[in-house]
Amino acid sequence: MIDIQHHGATTGVTGSCHELKVGGAAVLIDCGLFQGTDKSPGADADSLTIDFPIDHIRALIVTHVHIDHVGRIPYLLAAGFDGPIICSEPSAIMLPEILEDALKIGFTRDRALIERVLGLIRSRIVPLPYEQWHSVFDESDGSLQVRLQRAGHILGSAYVECDARVGPKQERIVFSGDLGASHAPLLPEPQSPEKADRLVIESTYGDKDHEDRETRRYRLKAVLEHALEDGGTVLVPAFSIGRTQELLYEIESLIAEFGDTPVSDPRLTWNDLEIVVDSPLAAEFTRIYDRLRPFWDDEATELVRDGRHPLSFEQLTVIDDHRDHLEAVDYLARTNRPCVVLAGSGMCAGGRVVNYLKAMLGDSRNDVLFVGYQAAGTPGRDILTYGPRGGWVELDGERYEIQAQVHQVGGYSAHAGQSDLIRFVDGIAQAPTEIRIVHGDPGAKRALKYRFHDRGLAGIMIP
Repeated sequence: MIDIQHHGATTGVTGSCHELKVGGAAVLIDCGLFQGTDKSPGADADSLTIDFPIDHIRALIVTHVHIDHVGRIPYLLAAGFDGPIICSEPSAIMLPEILEDALKIGFTRDRALIERVLGLIRSRIVPLPYEQWHSVFDESDGSLQVRLQRAGHILGSAYVECDARVGPKQERIVFSGDLGASHAPLLPEPQSPEKADRLVIESTYGDKDHEDRETRRYRLKAVLEHALEDGGTVLVPAFSIGRTQELLYEIESLIAEFGDTPVSDPRLTWNDLEIVVDSPLAAEFTRIYDRLRPFWDDEATELVRDGRHPLSFEQLTVIDDHRDHLEAVDYLARTNRPCVVLAGSGMCAGGRVVNYLKAMLGDSRNDVLFVGYQAAGTPGRDILTYGPRGGWVELDGERYEIQAQVHQVGGYSAHAGQSDLIRFVDGIAQAPTEIRIVHGDPGAKRALKYRFHDRGLAGIMIP
């Protein structure tokens, strides 16, 4: 029997964890953390325990290193999983870094214990080059080979092709992981698989399309100009991996194009805009992105050849130290220094961005710019929903009025839009006989299902 079970990302967009059973063995595709009001099918949202059998799980395959896809790996190990962790070569470098941060925040502060867990994880990682088949197991009652293809979501992201065999029955099953938007900065967009008998596909933006790149770039420009005009701070709750690096890339391009152009005050130009990355994790991943230039797309590679440095430019300041962070919050709240601050976490559920929000939400000079998905039940969703109406948000148990301007530029989401998802499926030469829609809010999943039905596709399921 070849079967698929879902242990997450069925009630929302987080907690991705899917099981592919082949005969008596199985693999997991991702093992992610639940966030906001999302929850496991068999546990509440606060439970991190692995609530399904794992004795037959032979390997974990990681599509990419966002926490909602890898955050429960330490708990999987604690439950007794002793198989390999298969991922792309860039993900192999980044996975221990993201899990170190997750361990410090949600697991333990014991440095020796963290190092033991990280050492165990590093020993299990099997880096797999893109487009190369890898045998996971080959037994009398079944065999499985997997291949990773570029997904264009974040550096190292992949969708997973699985060639499964049980007796004479053979199937190719594809797990999309998270797919990237078309024409995103830095990374090439994903190409459709050559074949998929069954497809498990994400639907984060299954109900909408993003703005085109030129439109979102000039919307970003307008928000930054507001900061330059009145000396405010543009606060971007940014995910450490992917969004931060794409935004730096686009901001550098705007400064390069408009550097000496005055804004409202002739003495104030784009070159006077300071960019701050206030997140040790984001700073580390930006350095990793810079080292892994061979995985960048042609446009970004050409910029480097021309002497540009899209991730390390003159106006960029990186804050690592916590004391420096607190001083930056105080300084920007008191002064009229135009600044863009990228700080984690991306959904405002914790991290350094919370201190900035507390200090700056009440001042109309400031702007909050959302560039990524905000899960239900997170402060980010509340600010996005109630901020434009002058509402309030609760942070660390206290209410804060929202006087700052609130913006959303959806084009900088690292996720594919509805048309991108449809194009990915349309590009498969022979349509899958079954498509399972996961990793989306109910409305987004239903909208994508209807669009697939409109195109004559059959076997569409929402688990």
